[in-house]
Amino acid sequence: MADVAVIVPTLRRPAELERALRSLFVQTNVKDRFQEVVVVDNDPAGSAREVVATLAAASPVPLIYRHAPRPGVATARNAGLAATQAPLIGFLDDDEVASPGWLAALIAAQAETGADVVFGPITGRVPENTGWATPYLERFFGRAGPTATGLIQEPFGCGNSLMVRATALPGSAPFDARADQAGGEDDALFAALSARGGRFGWAADAWVEEYAPAHRATLRYALTRAFAYGQGPSQTAAAMGNWPGVARWMMIGAAQAGVWGLAALALFAIRSPRRAEVLDRAARGLGKLFWIKGFEPHFYGAREVDRLDRIKAA
Repeated sequence: MADVAVIVPTLRRPAELERALRSLFVQTNVKDRFQEVVVVDNDPAGSAREVVATLAAASPVPLIYRHAPRPGVATARNAGLAATQAPLIGFLDDDEVASPGWLAALIAAQAETGADVVFGPITGRVPENTGWATPYLERFFGRAGPTATGLIQEPFGCGNSLMVRATALPGSAPFDARADQAGGEDDALFAALSARGGRFGWAADAWVEEYAPAHRATLRYALTRAFAYGQGPSQTAAAMGNWPGVARWMMIGAAQAGVWGLAALALFAIRSPRRAEVLDRAARGLGKLFWIKGFEPHFYGAREVDRLDRIKAA
């Protein structure tokens, strides 16, 4: 019985969206399980509508278009969930390309582990002109994990995942729309799931490639994103009222920022290629320290629309 829907949120990436969707059209060994694909267009102008209409005839499963005109990552994910009743929900980002066995590997891993959420590995791809930082950026936009399928202790992000709707996605809008601009909606979701005793799994063969767009494939963007990732543990502890936990994470962050910041200065002096990795660790430490509102970088929603408008006008 078909029971799996894949949700693809998108924002003004027509070529990338087509590439992602075509990778879903050639999934293998899921004929009896693959129910539908839901594309959530998060552009106020509805720019993905034409892409979906053009590709609908090529899709082996129903290809559903939903317009979520208020830009925001959590809003887009919630809109996708509202468009399907499937009990298993896969998420693929619009800048990702799934390998042919991707969905089958996620389904098999969920059945094997009984996990509420299963994640897969990602190979990061960046444009050719990223210079000495290329190896770091490829790792940053990628995702490494265990070599074998099984249960894991810590969750990853929503991109390249499969979730059991009944346990991992409670309610009609499980993603917190307050995270629309800064992201982190998945961190909050998974923290709540973990508190309920939920389990996370890893599908070692569920590979996707992630193609970072040029305006994101920069050291500045990656380090800003690392800072935001660092904010996650402190913000999650604060949201749960765990103030001793907040203090603990802030102390860890202070140590990380100090140690890795000094190491970065030394590595810059000798132009070591490892300096980007060390700066990343320092940025994550700073994020644990400066986690309160006002320090949150905005990567999604209206800010991303503004960035894309500026790029188009340039």
